[in-house]
Parts: sequence; C-alpha cells; structure tokens
Amino acid sequence: MANRIQSLLGVQYPVVQAPMTYIARAELAAAVSEAGGLGMVETLTPDGRADLARVRELTDKPVAANLMIQGWKKDPSIVEVLAEAGVRHVFTSAGDPSLFTARLHDAGMTVVHVVGSLKGAHKAADAGVDALVVEGVEGGGFKSLLGASTMVLLPLVAENVHLPIIAAGGMRDARSAAAALVLGAEGVQMGTRMLASQESAVHANFKDAIVTANDSGTILLDIPGNPTMRVLRTGLAARVAAHDPDAQLLGKVTELYFDGDMEASVANTGQVSSRIVDLLPVAEIIRRTWGDIEAVLDNARSRSGRF
Repeated sequence: MANRIQSLLGVQYPVVQAPMTYIARAELAAAVSEAGGLGMVETLTPDGRADLARVRELTDKPVAANLMIQGWKKDPSIVEVLAEAGVRHVFTSAGDPSLFTARLHDAGMTVVHVVGSLKGAHKAADAGVDALVVEGVEGGGFKSLLGASTMVLLPLVAENVHLPIIAAGGMRDARSAAAALVLGAEGVQMGTRMLASQESAVHANFKDAIVTANDSGTILLDIPGNPTMRVLRTGLAARVAAHDPDAQLLGKVTELYFDGDMEASVANTGQVSSRIVDLLPVAEIIRRTWGDIEAVLDNARSRSGRF
C-alpha cells in the first residue's frame, strides 16, 4: 500500500534526490527516477534549466524541479518555465513559500517545501504546501548555526504539523530510512549519498573525499559576508577553518565539483559522509534504502526482546 508521499509524487520508492546546484542535472535525475525514486533538476543555473527539457529524453518517470526562492523572488517567470517543461512536482527552498505556492498550484504543480525549523514548517503549512522536507543541521549546504538535528527536528515537526514529511539530513540507507519512518516521515531525501554515486557527474577527487571522511569530516563555516554552510573539512575549507589569513572564499565551485581542485572552493557535504564507504549505482542505493527497511526493523525488534 502506498503511503502519502508515494501517492503524492507517483513514485515506487519515496526516495528523493536532493536539489544540488550544478550537480542535480538530467543524467543523475533520470537515473534516480528510472530506479523508482524521484530525481530532481536544479533551476538556479542556465544548464540546469535547460535540463528540464533534456531530462525528458532520458526518462518518462516523474522528475521534480527545485525552485530556490531567494534566487527567483524577483522573477516569477520561472513558474512559466516549469510549466512549459511539463514539471509536475516542485521542491521550493530558501525563502518564503507563500511567494510561489499559489502560483505553482494554479499551474497544476505539487509543492514540497524544505524547512529547517518548526517555525518554518508552520509557515509552509500556512502557505498551503502539499508536503515538507524536514532537514536537520547535519545536512550539507546552507544551514542555520542554531538549527536542530534531524533526530530532534523531525519528530517535533511531525507532532505539530500534519503534512506528509520527507526526512533529510543524515539519510544514507535502510537504517536511516527506518529511523526516519519511526520519527514521523514517509520518505527520505538524499544529497551526499546521491552525490557519492556512480551516476553523479562530480570529479573523483570530490567523491573520494566523501568516502574517506570521518565523523569530524565536515564543518559549519560561518564567515562574515557569506551564508553559513556545512562543507567538507578539506582543501580550502580546512584552511579557512584553521583561520589561515591567505585562505579566501574566492574561485569557482565548479572547478572543485568537476575539475577536482579541492582548493578552488568549498564542498557542500553532509555529516553522513562519514558513513559512506563506497560508490554505488543509484538504483542499488534506492532499492537497499527502501527495500531493506523491514529487515532493519525486524533486527531492532529482536534486539529489544519484543515479539
């Protein structure tokens, strides 16, 4: 029986690929959707927007698009771009969901909003979104220094906001997914785990840095004039964290992502990198994540002594 997220998104497995700028492109999104999950295409870059059409050459399965509100709040034409591309599901983030939710609904699209606090969840519910991605502070990318972990935030939101929830931050496998279900989610979103997959187009140096990271392998960088970000503690980021006066957040992140220059920028990555030890096909990641939940829960029951 399908749960609310499966029904809402029309997917076999409620496993969503996160909207990573520059990285969430047609090939990765199509591979995720073909495997039964929900792939996503970013729209902040011109190449990403072009991929809204190109992804349809690779799959006829549901594919979502991300709308970063801060990047588009002065240009609502993005709604027309999404509609013309036949997008049915939009994941909004980084801004006030009331700015776009009604417009997207009027265009026939499902709206899922990413939140990092209970206050944000209430605001998204009041805006009329269809579901939430609840992301703890351990996730990669832009974060609040005051943010709660997924273990705390997810049940807090589930207890107070009655919308379908997709859990993000720390998601890697069936153990993560089983915990998320127990805490109130009906699906999971994966960024770092999908980044470190065979289909991800990022350079091997970036993937290798994820695979070799330990449990202190990421850091929240809080530098004046820049948004707080969780990044790998390596290369330029390690020097910035050590207050090296010559370490400047200049250069292009694409040189890190695709040329493998770990000194070119900082690498947005979640703490779950410490649990990623191999590069798997996305189909195997998705199948294991959702298909092995019952085995994980059965194992937990046997350890608890309950029958």
